[in-house]
Amino acid sequence: MAQMLAEVINEHASSIPDAPAFYEGETVLSWSEYASRSDAMASHLIELGLMPGERVAVLLPDGPGVHITFLALEKAGLVIVGLGPRAGVSEIRHLLGLTGASALISQHSHRDLDLEALFGQWRDGGLPLRHHVIVSGELGGDDPIIENAPPVDPSLIEARRLGPDDLWLLNSTSGTTGLPKCVTHHQGRWHYFHELAVESGELRGSDIFMSALPAPFGFGIWTAHVTPALLGAPTVLMSDFTAERMIECIEQHSVTVLAAVSTQFIMLLNSEALESHDVRSIRALYTGGEAVPTDRAAEFEEKAGAFVLQFYGSNETGALSRTTTQDSRAARLETAGRVIDGMQVRLFDDANRDVTESGQGQPGCRGPATSHGYYGDEEANRKLYTPDGWMLTGDIATLDTDGYLRVIGRVADFIIRGGKNISGPAVEECVMTHPAVGLAAAVAMPDPVFGERVCVYAELRASTSLTLDDLIAHLAQAGVSREIFPERLEIVDSLPRASGGKIAKQQLREDIKARLEAESGTTEKLE
Repeated sequence: MAQMLAEVINEHASSIPDAPAFYEGETVLSWSEYASRSDAMASHLIELGLMPGERVAVLLPDGPGVHITFLALEKAGLVIVGLGPRAGVSEIRHLLGLTGASALISQHSHRDLDLEALFGQWRDGGLPLRHHVIVSGELGGDDPIIENAPPVDPSLIEARRLGPDDLWLLNSTSGTTGLPKCVTHHQGRWHYFHELAVESGELRGSDIFMSALPAPFGFGIWTAHVTPALLGAPTVLMSDFTAERMIECIEQHSVTVLAAVSTQFIMLLNSEALESHDVRSIRALYTGGEAVPTDRAAEFEEKAGAFVLQFYGSNETGALSRTTTQDSRAARLETAGRVIDGMQVRLFDDANRDVTESGQGQPGCRGPATSHGYYGDEEANRKLYTPDGWMLTGDIATLDTDGYLRVIGRVADFIIRGGKNISGPAVEECVMTHPAVGLAAAVAMPDPVFGERVCVYAELRASTSLTLDDLIAHLAQAGVSREIFPERLEIVDSLPRASGGKIAKQQLREDIKARLEAESGTTEKLE
């Protein structure tokens, strides 16, 4: 049976006590400090009267403090409710209600939210909150909770020990539509994922990890909380992501394994700071969570001298396929990798019919990497699974005869123009070949004749400009099919981000509808 993280970290505290577990800014947290501070926090939570299995929400900056808190909750036998750092008031309240959280662990405020005032409002409004545990961001030795915690009672913590199949974490989907759902996690799936990661990237304890992903989400969980801990390797964290700061940290700490969604590594490539800093310590960049742009991935490999690797899957499904250091460059950059031997994967059409033999459809899977579905939402679970129990990803992909998957895009990312399906990621990849474009997102805009047309939102590189005509001329010269030419271009200072760091495309869909309504002078909502 796999060891739980709490046991592994306690062993590190004995065998390599002074070795660094986390770096964040000027903060360095050793393995012994990680273990002792999580013990103190666990004792405090037990002293409050929180019972095993109760849900406790965590909203903290993405520094060492959030990992100390997650470990403390594990030791106290409590279920983590991970709130994303970009979550707004309505999303937080929804997740607190959905999970029935008994307590909230946070700072006094978060971004522009007064959490002390909001906690009182939520509790008085009927949520079952009993405790608001207010901490400093990194839970240093001078935090009152750490300083004044009751003595650790090993027998109490032992009695609350979680097992690898027990509910350990609830995190929200980082999707871009509606209010989020909560995915159920047990540590066993992440131990399995860890073994896949070690094989794929030849990872080892001498590596130095850097995760640009928020801790509550699946990608952030394995790259910052699970795999480095199981290897005894340090992790560099960023409480507030910027491409410039990420580049500085890579050079400062000689990072060898970097984790970033496509949006983030593209921002790194676009940053002028890349020209003045050495990032060639990186030997593996793990990315994914969406279709990876081939040209930009190739550019990263050339500039960093690293392998660009990915797992394909979702917060819900875990990994269906992966690329590895043993794959050819074409396989690494042009596919989502070969289907994992331990996972069963099929392709399905809109009617949930198996279309694996035809080679294109929505991937569905079964196997040890999957979650146990959504918490407290049977309707969402019915949509997540086929009637015969295959968990769906929400993507459209192809599967070749050698077992390699290629992601075409999210189901919601297809723009249906006059009955023709146009892949949003395909449009984005072409648009981002223009030298003025730093980052792009393609979405459907309503049209009375064609149903939908292609609208592109773009962030431009410094000191550049771009018109739709300029863009079309560039695409035509490059030989891009006219079928995927954008029909509207909106230049923005910054594309909106969802909680997990991806572009929040639903906000863009709503924005283009509002713009069209304003331009037409109608008060009738466009569908």
